[in-house]
Amino acid sequence: MSAVGRAETRRVEPPDSNGIAASLSRRVGPNAGAVQIAEAMTVILQQIDAALAPVVGARGVAALYKRSVHVACSNLRWLYVAQDEPAALVRVLAQRSDVEAEAGANVFLRAFDDLLTSLIGSSLTERLLRSVQVSALNDAATRVTS
Repeated sequence: MSAVGRAETRRVEPPDSNGIAASLSRRVGPNAGAVQIAEAMTVILQQIDAALAPVVGARGVAALYKRSVHVACSNLRWLYVAQDEPAALVRVLAQRSDVEAEAGANVFLRAFDDLLTSLIGSSLTERLLRSVQVSALNDAATRVTS
């Protein structure tokens, strides 16, 4: 890994308490490994698809995904290899360090949330993606009680 990759990872801000980016940290908790983060992203991406495909169609979800990866690449260039499909994002996250995987997932989710919000507004974005956030809260509650 180059020094540039490490510097880029440190610049990433933590997710705020709202939005789908926060659902990742709720789902995996602190000190999650890259594989755990990648597995959580698989679930999150499936839930996003399930929530949005009935509204914008599969091609619309794919376009949102590709544009979000493109935007995320401006912060973390190594995400470029994930432009083809969500499975590619999951693979690249699993292969990075724990810190990089978390940063990459958060940058992507923040870009996706920002893009969707810019297109349909924050209220509708929140309503459409509520199932992703509720699922993450349930996972967090399960993790705390077990």
